[in-house]
Amino acid sequence: MAVRPGWQGRFYEDFEVGDVYRHPLGRTVTEADNTWFTLLTMNTNQAHFNAQVGASSEFGRMLVASPLTIAIAMGQSVTDTTQNAFANLGVDELRLTAPVFAGDTVWSESIVLDKRESASRPHAGLVTIRTRTLNQDAVEVLTFKRTFYVHKQGSDGGRSLFPEAAEPLTLENSR
Repeated sequence: MAVRPGWQGRFYEDFEVGDVYRHPLGRTVTEADNTWFTLLTMNTNQAHFNAQVGASSEFGRMLVASPLTIAIAMGQSVTDTTQNAFANLGVDELRLTAPVFAGDTVWSESIVLDKRESASRPHAGLVTIRTRTLNQDAVEVLTFKRTFYVHKQGSDGGRSLFPEAAEPLTLENSR
C-alpha cells in the first residue's frame, strides 16, 4: 500500500509559455450568490438585487455583479495556476465582455504568457497568464491578465504541511 499525494498544484518550473489550462470546475451562478455578494460588498446598484429595476433595464433582468464574476474566474484558475503562489502582483487588461445572469454557468481557461526568475526571491518566480471566462453558450464574458509570484519546487513555502498521524491509515484499521 502506498500513500499517493493528491494534486499539489504547479510550481514555477511546471509553467511553460504557451501552455493552456482548462480549469476543470464550472460554476453556475445563482440569484442567492449574486444577492449575498452584492450585499457583502455594499454594492448599492439595484440592477443586481432589485428584480423590478433589472426588468426595466436593457437586459430585462438582474445582472450578476461583475466583481462576483471576476472572483469566480480567479478562483476557478487557482487549482491550475496559483495553488503554490504566495502573492498576486497585478491584474491588468480586465475586460467584462458580456453580461452574466443568475443561472449562467461559467468556465475559465488560462494561457501562460510569460515567466521569469525572481531577482529578489531565489525560491520563486513570476508568471503571467491570461484568463478568459466563457458562459454555457461559449460566449466570453470576462478576460484579464494576472501576474503572480509562485514557489519553486523544493522551496520551504511549497512544502506540504499535511500532518502525520501517529497511526497510518490502512485497510486493517479502516474496516
